[in-house]
Amino acid sequence: MSKRGAGSRFLYEPFDAAAARLETHEKVIEERWIGLERRLGQIETTLERLEKRLWLAVFGVVSFVLVRGVLNILEVANN
Repeated sequence: MSKRGAGSRFLYEPFDAAAARLETHEKVIEERWIGLERRLGQIETTLERLEKRLWLAVFGVVSFVLVRGVLNILEVANN
């Protein structure tokens, strides 16, 4: 075995490629997870806005129908 005093430690210590690959894979998975959570947050926000718009449309239609009904009742009462 060689003398440990001189040179780079990389000349004497083995490089663990499997561990480096695993660590890189874990980092990639973590970044993908963060991106997925961010995108899901955006989708939830969009769905909440869409839900508000749908309820506004429903209330608009209901109010229109009620106004037409009241106007018909008033018209019949005046005749």
